[in-house]
Amino acid sequence: MGSDTRTRLLEAAAQLFREQGYAATGLKQITTEAGAPWGSLYHFFPGGKEQLGVETVAHSGTRYLRLFDLVYGRADGDAADAVLDFFQLSVDALEKSGWGDGCPIATVALEAASTSEPLRHACADVFAGWRAATARRFAMEGIEPAEDLAVYVLAAFEGAIILSRTSHDTGPLQVTAKIVAQTIRDRRRSGGSAD
Repeated sequence: MGSDTRTRLLEAAAQLFREQGYAATGLKQITTEAGAPWGSLYHFFPGGKEQLGVETVAHSGTRYLRLFDLVYGRADGDAADAVLDFFQLSVDALEKSGWGDGCPIATVALEAASTSEPLRHACADVFAGWRAATARRFAMEGIEPAEDLAVYVLAAFEGAIILSRTSHDTGPLQVTAKIVAQTIRDRRRSGGSAD
């Protein structure tokens, strides 16, 4: 029962942070969305909103990493196809949500990077984990420089989400997905050497 309530609070916070941002999301709104009693929030997160934010970022980061692993597996281990599929999931999510379903990590990072060290560190840790996982996949396929390409893919993905979300147009995500996938294919063919 307790862990279920805690998970509901984390997932409600993640959804609200993704849709409206960290600062605009109130604790009462989170408990209402989670269907949780008010006292449960401070029971599970005695550090208040900042602790909830840090743990929500970590929770969301882990969920997205699992999703990437699932997408990668469905793409039969082809990084370029996995990137295309992952970008397409974001296209679908933005369209279905009326442009509200962005990346919960980026949304929090943009707001809190200069105002909360714990939140900044939580976001940085998630992004570092995503980069490392992506770089490992690239290296396994002989796509080099794996670390640099992982930074490029993540930066392109997050930037394309922001552009698509603010313009209410999935074009930036779709265009970026094609270019990123082609870059990965080119690096695989060239063995990672510069053109």
